[in-house]
Amino acid sequence: MTTVGANGVDLGVESFGDPDAPLVLLVGGTTMLSWPDGLCEHLAAGGRRVVRYDLRDSGQSTTVDPETPNYTLRDLAADAAALADALDGRPAHLAGIGVGGMVAQLAVLEHPGAFRALTLVGTRAVAPGKCDPDLPDHDQATMNRLFALPMPDWTDRNAVAEFAAAGAEILGDAPDIARATAARIWEGTPGTTPAIQMANQLGTVFSTLDCTPRWRERLSRIHVPTLVVHGRRDPFFPLGNGEAIAREIPGAQLLVLDDAATAVPEAAVEEVAEAMLSLTSDSRRP
Repeated sequence: MTTVGANGVDLGVESFGDPDAPLVLLVGGTTMLSWPDGLCEHLAAGGRRVVRYDLRDSGQSTTVDPETPNYTLRDLAADAAALADALDGRPAHLAGIGVGGMVAQLAVLEHPGAFRALTLVGTRAVAPGKCDPDLPDHDQATMNRLFALPMPDWTDRNAVAEFAAAGAEILGDAPDIARATAARIWEGTPGTTPAIQMANQLGTVFSTLDCTPRWRERLSRIHVPTLVVHGRRDPFFPLGNGEAIAREIPGAQLLVLDDAATAVPEAAVEEVAEAMLSLTSDSRRP
């Protein structure tokens, strides 16, 4: 892991595969560890250079004050374009998961020359907050159970890991994987204050981030090969959100993971990797 300067900030990155291979850039949601190691390794084995990175105010990236961010969603989209250019200089395959998928959608819309393909995993086409009337919102029963969990001591690694495992069980994800991932995030976060640790684990920065203007109405302007991956059992961004994105982006492919919720499960890693590789199967190094 290292950091790369892009768009005036330092972004924490981790690379897999041949540095001369075509680039697949994975937007964290919010940290890079939202992307499973196995998926990165499968993509690299398929002839890609894979780079996953932390959004601002998370992981190894520039962190100032996640409770009052001085940047917008558009700035995060510009980060992605600048990072792709700094790493490779050619259009990249951009992939975003969760809130990182919102960053990825806007990045391709605002910086179309920077990207040659798009993958969106477990996300939606409207910003955090009130959902469009035609899209399914968070499952309320699930949210009630999540919000009933007592907050952990964010300075206690084990308490944070157990909190993540309990949340994953409620969401329908694998608690053991969530526990291990949360511990890795905690250990890799330079800042030790509760607000920073909480932002790394829960992406709380998005609750105050300026996500205007809307971008859903512009999805038809995306003309790069696009893959939409969504868990059939996702209670946070229910499947209808992924289906809407796939309908509104011309030619987009929809891959529904029947046994998945919000995360990419280990059993689906190979399937998702192969679908991503097929988007740019003609990729060759000049």
